[in-house]
Amino acid sequence: MMSPTPKLSVVITAHNEEERLPSCLLHVAFADEIIVLCDKCTDGTEEIAKQAGAKTLVGSWSIEGERRNYALSQVSGDWVLEVDADEHVSEELAQEIREVIKTSKFGFHHLTVHNYVGDRLVLHGWGASFGKPAYPGLFRAGCKTWGPQRVHPALSFQGEKGPKLIHPVRHYVDRNISDMMKRLDSYSTARAADLRDSGKIGSFSNNLRRFFSRFIRCYIGRKGYKEGGIGFLIALFAGLFPVLSYLKAKHEEN
Repeated sequence: MMSPTPKLSVVITAHNEEERLPSCLLHVAFADEIIVLCDKCTDGTEEIAKQAGAKTLVGSWSIEGERRNYALSQVSGDWVLEVDADEHVSEELAQEIREVIKTSKFGFHHLTVHNYVGDRLVLHGWGASFGKPAYPGLFRAGCKTWGPQRVHPALSFQGEKGPKLIHPVRHYVDRNISDMMKRLDSYSTARAADLRDSGKIGSFSNNLRRFFSRFIRCYIGRKGYKEGGIGFLIALFAGLFPVLSYLKAKHEEN
């Protein structure tokens, strides 16, 4: 007797994503179930998701890990594909995902990411909390748990890590340099709140050292120099992230 085909659920967490969500939903239409968590949405995100046949979850969360865990708790599939509203899954990746979940004995798999700034594919320099070259986005239901942080939550897994998939997710991470700067500001503000909550904000000297180590890692180690000015900015913002987070935690009010 043949084993039943595993059911795939897609989970998307969104905040006011009426512009980008339709295209994202179109690219995950191959899934058996689509769940869109609408976090503090004041635009047409929820209605767009409903019109596409997605299951919607509506609420307000201040902690990224909490809202992501809630969305994962609502899936009915055997496997979960977790994407953001600014990400697209190609037909080739969709087919690869279907093939992997049929035969995989592992708990989770990493997905390669191709990051775009505007229409430009930026292959080098990402990392250090300012971009992702890959992430554990395909996993068995119940395998992945997010930590209680506002930004870049910690992850824990049950089950072994499997091979990384070949075809990339297309991540339209920023529209332009202004968007990159806005993201640095919002991420560092959220990280500052996490630091205040922990009671351990660190020291300026330690975070200044991290500025240089992160910049070098992104610009030299991850070859951001190959991307010209954009690569320099990615490395610069990656280095500034812990410094700004520390300064906001120390000098700004909650």
